[in-house]
Amino acid sequence: MYGLSAADEDIQARARAFADELIPFESQAELEGGIPDDVARAHKKRARELGLYATNMPVWLGGTGATALQQVLVQEQVGRVTNALGWVAATPPSWFPPVATEDQVERYLKPTVRGEREECYAITEEGAGSDVDAIEATASRDGDEWLLNGVKWHVTSYNSADYCFFQAKEIQFDQDERTVGSRPAEHLLFLVDLPSPGVEVVRTPAYSHTISHQHPIVAFTDVRVPAANLVGAAGGGMLYSREWFRFERLMVAARCTGAAERLVAEMAGFAGARVAGGVPIAEHGLVAGMLADSVTELFAARSMLYETARAIDRDPSDTRTAHAQCSMIKLFCSEAAGRVADRAVQVFGGRGYMRENVAERFYRELRVERIWEGTSEIQRMIIAGQLTKRGPSALV
Repeated sequence: MYGLSAADEDIQARARAFADELIPFESQAELEGGIPDDVARAHKKRARELGLYATNMPVWLGGTGATALQQVLVQEQVGRVTNALGWVAATPPSWFPPVATEDQVERYLKPTVRGEREECYAITEEGAGSDVDAIEATASRDGDEWLLNGVKWHVTSYNSADYCFFQAKEIQFDQDERTVGSRPAEHLLFLVDLPSPGVEVVRTPAYSHTISHQHPIVAFTDVRVPAANLVGAAGGGMLYSREWFRFERLMVAARCTGAAERLVAEMAGFAGARVAGGVPIAEHGLVAGMLADSVTELFAARSMLYETARAIDRDPSDTRTAHAQCSMIKLFCSEAAGRVADRAVQVFGGRGYMRENVAERFYRELRVERIWEGTSEIQRMIIAGQLTKRGPSALV
């Protein structure tokens, strides 16, 4: 089904088997706030052994060099696992290699691909979420260094990362060293090692989900980084953020589709075995309707997802179409998965409200998929903008 090649089916099967290895750890991770570090390291090592780590990175860097479709197949399968246990099948920043200096490749990229380093993103701020251009963090040049200041929110995986990408606007000065306010501030992106002097966690809020990856508020106060840590060209910060968002929206859609698959299978199995009124509840019309709607949305989501990935493989240079279509699948797959999770809780009844139940966990975990990497409302604006400028045939 779906016209997968032998290589596609092979990596999909490896990813599915790996996800099945992780599923037994879900309840422990839920009830204990994660799993022991040695177990997490073993899972990460296993992902590398199976060729499921850094699938989005080129072979010359030590990555798998997988196609976009194969990357989707892997993330779809690990998306079947709750508590972010599947995040050990990591996808390092695929936008980074073309703009990284030789020094950055050696210090950051290669160790990340080998699983020796881990990154996080310090972009979002209290007043700037999906509207990245609204950030207020600043960067000013001071000789051979840059001085970084700003407070970043929702810095996902900060607790496990050893460096971050910090996005800021450049403070520009005239010859008298006075701030120039009339010129548009350019976005810059920097590599910041963690820990570094001046980088401090303000607080770590509790979130609806209970995964071990934290999302703290982090203050950067007069943080000095060498000029060599500037990523790419001056002013490229927004470009790199857009490329990261485009890729992550594709991966979010894949993981949501995997979650929907798991939920459909779990609630169908339960509804076929749970007897009420003398018959399995799957035979009750209202329950049957929820099952039917859920598997139909799963089919639609997966079809859209695979076709979008194939389109990227056919023409990687057509970033405008990819940008719109990745917004479309992120929108559809995240909202469909949320609906499936809600139905699953209902089908399981009281069991579906227990934290040990997969439906309850996904019900909480999937809600954020409609928020991070661009809210559903932002995706609709992107899609509508592309539609009105280019017409429906360019998108579908």
